[in-house]
Amino acid sequence: MMATTHALAGIVVASVAALLVPDHATTALLAGAAGGLFPDLDAVVGTHRKTLHFPAYGWVVAVPAVGLAVLVTGPWSVALACFTTAAAFHALSDWAEGGVEWRGWERNTDRAVYCHLTGEWLTAKRWVRYDGAPEDLLCSAVLAGVALLVVSGLTRWLVVGLLAVGTVYTLVRRRVPGVVDRLRART
Repeated sequence: MMATTHALAGIVVASVAALLVPDHATTALLAGAAGGLFPDLDAVVGTHRKTLHFPAYGWVVAVPAVGLAVLVTGPWSVALACFTTAAAFHALSDWAEGGVEWRGWERNTDRAVYCHLTGEWLTAKRWVRYDGAPEDLLCSAVLAGVALLVVSGLTRWLVVGLLAVGTVYTLVRRRVPGVVDRLRART
């Protein structure tokens, strides 16, 4: 899924905390967005959808973090709970998408996300065919709609901005690999 979809999902996950502890709403929402984005950093620092994606083990960290936030409610515990839960949800939701390939519509691989618990790649469900597919944008729109029911102020603009970026990306997504290939050929 698009990074914007993952960030919006993180905001929706954190919306629960924002409603329960409004004093920490901004912290929760920003931590949720960051946690939703975090696993995709493995595209830069490792193997994408393997190095920082933990569809099983992520919950081993997230559930106790939520428990800690319930027992000791403060900005750091709420942020940790929202960040880790959004990151765990991100890794699990990538299983619903197509494979890890650059041109996902070609369906060259069924590898969705690596599960460290089983030591194997989970097979892509393809409910969302590839990042930036129309159904990915639909997920973003639904998540943004839910988030807009909860957020206010600058966070509202963040949600709208994420949806706008996701919309533009969806419009150009299938052209991106060709453009990148042409740019690489020039260097």
